[in-house]
Amino acid sequence: MAAEYDDEVAVQFISNQLPAELKEKFATDDLYYILDVVCDFYEKRDWLSDDDDEKEAAELVKFVIKQAAKDGIGTFTEDEIRLILAAEDAYADTLDIS
Repeated sequence: MAAEYDDEVAVQFISNQLPAELKEKFATDDLYYILDVVCDFYEKRDWLSDDDDEKEAAELVKFVIKQAAKDGIGTFTEDEIRLILAAEDAYADTLDIS
């Protein structure tokens, strides 16, 4: 039986994966926000996409950056968001649900 996704554990896992300078930049609330925006991105696309993974990843990164700026959360770079998404993927891999 696969473990269930836990936002709190995911955020802690992501935080632990980030380089020190990004740990200072991304507060816990920022990481929760980003996870919520990722869910919004996939919900708008019915969770499944026919796009290739690279194209979808690029769209997701841009979506997160745009939403964060729009919502006044912060200004983030593509590389920063890619690191967070990679850490979230690594967390999902530990659950064998990705």
